[in-house]
Amino acid sequence: MSLPASSTPEQVRAGGALLDVNNLEVIYDHVILVLKGVSLSVPKGRVVALLGANGAGKSTTLKAISGLLRAERGEVTKGSVEFKGHRVDRLTPGELVRLGAVQVMEGRHCFGHLTIEENLLTGAHTRRDGHAQVQRSLAMVYDYFPRLKDKRGTQAGYSSGGEQQMCAIGRALMANPELLLLDEPSMGLAPQVVDEIFAIVRTLNQRECVSFLLAEQNAMVALRNADFGYVLENGRVVMEGVAAELAANEDVKEFYLGLAAAGRKSYRDIKHYRRRKRWLA
Repeated sequence: MSLPASSTPEQVRAGGALLDVNNLEVIYDHVILVLKGVSLSVPKGRVVALLGANGAGKSTTLKAISGLLRAERGEVTKGSVEFKGHRVDRLTPGELVRLGAVQVMEGRHCFGHLTIEENLLTGAHTRRDGHAQVQRSLAMVYDYFPRLKDKRGTQAGYSSGGEQQMCAIGRALMANPELLLLDEPSMGLAPQVVDEIFAIVRTLNQRECVSFLLAEQNAMVALRNADFGYVLENGRVVMEGVAAELAANEDVKEFYLGLAAAGRKSYRDIKHYRRRKRWLA
């Protein structure tokens, strides 16, 4: 399912974008400029990683796409967001969910007092295709997340962090989406659980043709499971490319994967290298 190594950003965009973000500018509280002309694309049937350190603008980008900015006193002041060829940055989050784009928020946000199954069923509240189809979706979620089936009668608040993350993703799947926006799905989870969740994401992408935009600080695991990636820094896209090529790039390896190139052994040398980022030169 990986993109050819020779693919360029322009070829990827030309391949049929499900989501197009064009020159997006976002301001909070009418004062704080957070995104400064962000453009990215998610081709249909692909997994795209959005990388960057804490505060780079990853979560803001996802919220601008999903319509959740208004709840945090943010607004899109320039640019546009197009989903399936239609401009959607003026739609409500509920309207966007009905169109087929769903965000899984950072920090899981399950309803702690509801059972796992009750949480999952809340994700289907926008659907109008009948009880039988909803039950088929529930069976599909349990097939991909067998742990949730075992815990379906347990209150979500008493479940582990990994189970809550699976529940949050499963709840989003209950809306029958074409695009899932995942915000820091690995945060606070053990490496084994992270690998399990990303393996399920990849399988969902391949079998169910669900497209993904992943906002992640863990660049290594994100690039290992993505087709394409963008690197954000200070509200700008500073690098983009095929995931395998980004993972092999010396700048990305040093700044985001923590791997120093040959000849840079000391912490002092690494600090100096980090101050002179080649992509900003």
